Amino acid sequence: MRFSTFAVLAGSLASATPFNPRPFDEVLRRRQASSNSSSLQVDLGYAVYEGFYNDTHNVNEWMGIRYAAPPIGSLRWQAPQAPLVNRSSVINASAIPNECPQSALNSGNQQAAITTINAPGGSEDCLYLSVYSPPNSQNLPVLVWIHGGGYGEGNGGQDLGPIIGTNNGSFVGVAIQYRLGAFGFLSSDEVFQMGVANAGIRDQTFALQWVQSYIHLFGGNASQVTISGESAGGGSVMLQTMAYGGTLGTSLFSNAIAASPYLPMQYNYNAWVPSQSYYAFAQAAGCLSGFAAGSPAVNTTIFQCLVGKDTAVLKNASAAISASGMYGTWGFLPVTDGVFIQQLPSQQLAKKQVNGLRMLAGNNALEGPLFVPQNVTTEIDLVTWIQETFPMFTTDDISKVLQYYPGSNATDSTNAVEYATLGYTGATANNESSISTGQQQRANNIYAETTFVCPSYWLAEAFANKGREAYKYQYSVPAALHGSDVSAYFGPGSVTQGPDFVKAFMTIWGNFITLNDPSISSSIAAGNSSNSSTTPNPITNWPAYTNANPYQINLNETGGTEFTTAGVDFEGTEVNVTEYMGPGLRNNFSLVNAWTWEGNRGIRCDFWRAMGGLVPE
Repeated sequence: MRFSTFAVLAGSLASATPFNPRPFDEVLRRRQASSNSSSLQVDLGYAVYEGFYNDTHNVNEWMGIRYAAPPIGSLRWQAPQAPLVNRSSVINASAIPNECPQSALNSGNQQAAITTINAPGGSEDCLYLSVYSPPNSQNLPVLVWIHGGGYGEGNGGQDLGPIIGTNNGSFVGVAIQYRLGAFGFLSSDEVFQMGVANAGIRDQTFALQWVQSYIHLFGGNASQVTISGESAGGGSVMLQTMAYGGTLGTSLFSNAIAASPYLPMQYNYNAWVPSQSYYAFAQAAGCLSGFAAGSPAVNTTIFQCLVGKDTAVLKNASAAISASGMYGTWGFLPVTDGVFIQQLPSQQLAKKQVNGLRMLAGNNALEGPLFVPQNVTTEIDLVTWIQETFPMFTTDDISKVLQYYPGSNATDSTNAVEYATLGYTGATANNESSISTGQQQRANNIYAETTFVCPSYWLAEAFANKGREAYKYQYSVPAALHGSDVSAYFGPGSVTQGPDFVKAFMTIWGNFITLNDPSISSSIAAGNSSNSSTTPNPITNWPAYTNANPYQINLNETGGTEFTTAGVDFEGTEVNVTEYMGPGLRNNFSLVNAWTWEGNRGIRCDFWRAMGGLVPE
């Protein structure tokens, strides 16, 4: 079966992407417009960097600080190493850093795959971070942002200036980059024996160690760090809380924000799937075909051959293998290596074996459609898709899935009306959404819950009680597709996100970073467009998530002008999505039971946890 990509072509859906929303050319324009000649030199010992002042958000910025040596040649697929000393001159930290080589997901569009493979840009010398600090900062809390992109795409170009400015310069921001695709997540017995698995995740940890060592030079407090991320960035946050079996405590961070935490199949480092990807990658790079005949050289391993290859060859091989996998997935992903990542997340989080003290975990109302082929019209199609998605499932396992995700005669018709569910009453996300109904929506919701939603539940549960705290939310502004929330907490808001909503979401993050509590004032919760600023709002006293009281805040809006976004291409069919834009948008925040939400979602997440060994995840 071959499927076309879920193409977002117009309207506010343009922000519904799991990748970094800010292109580098925007960074360059902003830098050129705002910089001045004031000297902002910081001596890191191994190098001296000079930043610049950005008057748009009143922050000093240092872009492209090297935190590790270039992982090139003999350092490929090795643990990150300290950067070499370079004190020959002051380094101008206003340059845009190299992004890491990119490897796209399989969208079913071969032309898109070819375009990705032949695209310029991306360098192995990409282990950089950028720092955003209010002027005259001293001992401020720190936010570290880990970008998303399926562990194959994205960069550290997210502008942290707006969220810092909205929160009155109350914290320092750091945006990091890490190795992607095969460069960061190649895995096999050989990689494990001669290098390290999960090199990209180890890069992140190395960057967090850099923060501990140097952030005080930028006015930050190393003992008050919050790590954050969305999609694969949120998944990375989850894995950092699990690092080394959860034995690191608060040595690297105390708080964590995981937005739509991405949890794909997590195999053992030497399992069949990552091993086959390793050999396919080696074949594409020209390091496999001659081994059966005793070449390319005596006593040369596949790994050694790969280490010696040109970057361009490896970039193309990584992109080609990643794009040839299963629809909606990337080819190289984190694995259970028994050292850094010791268990499946579903299992370790159940034991509450985590690093850090506090968790703010969230998911979007409609996480699935970007990753599911949109041609599931019958239950036979659904079963076929389940078999392809979960190849280890037996017939009995599939029957269980169908029982936990029952169909509805009222919505199985292709003529059913599409609309956003209320969550607590009426139709549920199992059968209805503003994108699809019936069998297609069953598939969308199965993928959403297994891959993004349930991991957010498991994280909240892992930090509940035992001296820790967890807070849970759902982002529900229609259409609430995967990735559409990012513009709300980093800005600029999309047309469906009113300025009051953006300010509230930014303040939620800011208060969690600085006060360890995401609650916001009633005036900010209500916003300027509301006449009910004195009305009590549950978000002003956001209750912690516990097993006994599994509450979450539902972040939504009311009002606005209805409009239809066209141009979402499912197999050549244009689909219309109803959304709402300002003026007239008003915040609508409510406290709901996350367990009973969307037809007992908590029970389904418990089911997926029990199935973790077969998913595996």
